[in-house]
Amino acid sequence: MDDPSGPDQPMERVLYEVKKVIVGQDLLLERLIVALLARGHILVEGVPGLAKTMAIKTLAGAIGGEFQRIQFTPDLVPADLVGTRIYNQRSGEFTTSLGPVFTNLLLADEINRAPAKVQSALLEVMQERQVTIGRETHPVPDPFLVMATQNPIETEGTYPLPEAQVDRFMLKVLVGYPTPTEEFVIVERMTGVLDAVRKVISTDQLLALQQATDAVYVDPALIEYSVKLVTATRDPRAAGLDGIGGYLLFGASPRAAINLILAARALAFVRGRDYALPQDVHELVHDVIRHRLVLSYEALADRVTADDVLREVLAAVPLPEVPLHERNRFAGRVAAPRSGPT
Repeated sequence: MDDPSGPDQPMERVLYEVKKVIVGQDLLLERLIVALLARGHILVEGVPGLAKTMAIKTLAGAIGGEFQRIQFTPDLVPADLVGTRIYNQRSGEFTTSLGPVFTNLLLADEINRAPAKVQSALLEVMQERQVTIGRETHPVPDPFLVMATQNPIETEGTYPLPEAQVDRFMLKVLVGYPTPTEEFVIVERMTGVLDAVRKVISTDQLLALQQATDAVYVDPALIEYSVKLVTATRDPRAAGLDGIGGYLLFGASPRAAINLILAARALAFVRGRDYALPQDVHELVHDVIRHRLVLSYEALADRVTADDVLREVLAAVPLPEVPLHERNRFAGRVAAPRSGPT
């Protein structure tokens, strides 16, 4: 039976349920929901012990989805992720044993601890949502989300993710330490009896919510804004950013502009709107683009981070004006109006 004091909207109910276990980490939880609704994947970077694993496991319980965790280590082989073909001596035939990637929510824990050959085994399933074993192709369940974690403070025994792999992630979220008040609640909750996580929506309902997210209206001005932001990372001097030109070897790919719009739609939906605002795109820029920039040695020497570069880009590219009457005029034929995420 539903809690009468709980929220009414489906994704609000999911967050409400997850926060019975997870303290703080509001940004991470919201971005997980955004990635789910936008059919994207998420890379989370933070030191150990910040509830990254517990967050996605609790989310899986709240949506009634299947959860699998792969602990990445140097001795893994691709078959440990996607599966392999096994020869049956009795029948004289090969059978296919599917790997742990065949799930709804997959946690790739400490993904940078496995070599590139193993990391690349996730490329097909993240992009195509299918796995090819031998000559057979097997689709993964829908919905499907990969959340990968990596530890930023250790370099020994790690393998940096190649650019092609990193570019498959819609979002990269940096997770920091909790506040003293949050940490008090964490210790109090973890040393007591945790509330059981209830299933509040089904995977079928989540698929319907993903379709509703696709109907969120995006004004062409927001697409133009996204493209300007991304092109400014490729040619900073053309955008009047002479000061950061030497810090960038390569800017963001077209996937960055695409994912900015997809994520902005999902963020608008989570916040109860059937249209995206410029602020939605603006708020997601760091999470969508930070991992797609290749910085120069000069940036490393000057201790300039991707977030520092993006702050300059955001300051140089003005927010577009999106008149509400324009949204209303187009919304009727682009997206059916809604009162909120239902």
